[in-house]
Amino acid sequence: MNFTSRQFLRITLIIVMPLAAVACSEQANKEPAAPQPAAKSSDSSLTMPRSAAADNARLYFITPADGASVSSPVHIEFGLDGMDVVPAGTEAPLSGHHHVIIDAELPAANLPIPADKNHVHFGDGRTTTELPLEPGQHTLQLMLGDYLHIPHQPPVTSEKITITVE
Repeated sequence: MNFTSRQFLRITLIIVMPLAAVACSEQANKEPAAPQPAAKSSDSSLTMPRSAAADNARLYFITPADGASVSSPVHIEFGLDGMDVVPAGTEAPLSGHHHVIIDAELPAANLPIPADKNHVHFGDGRTTTELPLEPGQHTLQLMLGDYLHIPHQPPVTSEKITITVE
């Protein structure tokens, strides 16, 4: 049996159109798909090149001391041994700039340190600041970032301290 192209098209439409209509109506009756969660920043498949840290690097708070009661704005001094402090964007071996982590856990080490109310950047190379904090108890931790705000390999961090703002 031979079909003309017009007959073939007509037969195809007769078969395909009802199937497409059923498929569309079934899709319309379904609940919308739940949004898929975005990749977490700790996802090991998402990585950035990391600068090397000195074996003897040590990052710490000069002031305030752990357990201190302070007033706002809080005077903070950063200490760093074994590496150099340079402004963000300055690519130099064994160097970086400070970030203060406030009331949060350390961010993923394989991505740039976020910049928000819990992750304060000091890309200008400062080693001291006056940080306004609400009254109450707060945790503070330092993390060194390289010229691109990415933690070093291995990460250079301070101990987490707790202060009370009166």
